[in-house]
Amino acid sequence: MPSLEGLLERLECVDALDQLQNIIEALRAHYQVDHVVYHWVNSNGDQYGCGTYPQEWVQRYLDQGYLRIDPVVLGCFQRFHPVDWKRLEWSSKAARAFRQDAIDHGIGTQGFSIPVRGPNAQFALFTVSHDCDDAEWLAFTEGNRRDLILIAHYFNQKALELEPGRTPEPAQALSPCEVEAMTLLAVGYNRAQVADTLSISEHTLRVYIESARFKLGAMNTTHAVARALSRGLIVV
Repeated sequence: MPSLEGLLERLECVDALDQLQNIIEALRAHYQVDHVVYHWVNSNGDQYGCGTYPQEWVQRYLDQGYLRIDPVVLGCFQRFHPVDWKRLEWSSKAARAFRQDAIDHGIGTQGFSIPVRGPNAQFALFTVSHDCDDAEWLAFTEGNRRDLILIAHYFNQKALELEPGRTPEPAQALSPCEVEAMTLLAVGYNRAQVADTLSISEHTLRVYIESARFKLGAMNTTHAVARALSRGLIVV
């Protein structure tokens, strides 16, 4: 089975939107989950999606107009951080019926979605779902949360690069200190470890991180790391 690093290298080489489907299927195999899905909406209302949901479910979702009541879409649109489906609002009759319909179509009893926001009001979701108990799912999400966030932003960056008619975003160079800080964060160091390794205070480190985040147009540190990786500004 390909390593995560190998899959990210394959993703970097993708040069057409339809090739992203192959990456999605490889990610499903890598994580051994039932489904992996990516879906975006840009500022013009155009949509693009790829994933492993059954085509029967995709068509039913469209036919029933589920986009209007889907607690995953509605909940993630109001959030910036990843969310476990159990934390969303499922109390309405319509939401409960939708959930049962999804389970009946093999979507799974558990889900984890990562909202991603790009330029010009672009909004995307990267989702993994599976059929398992709460304890197994908690172990999976806690063990893979950081990697999934990076993959989501990496995936979205590649999809944006391939968007027809898109003008590339101008890239701002990171300073050597910012590159060092972001590289250590990317390989898994926490802030205290990064500061210690670079022999600087955590306050100085915070200045470097915030400066890099601003240059990259990132919402948070994880997003900044993902953008720096996807643009080749840091290498791990």
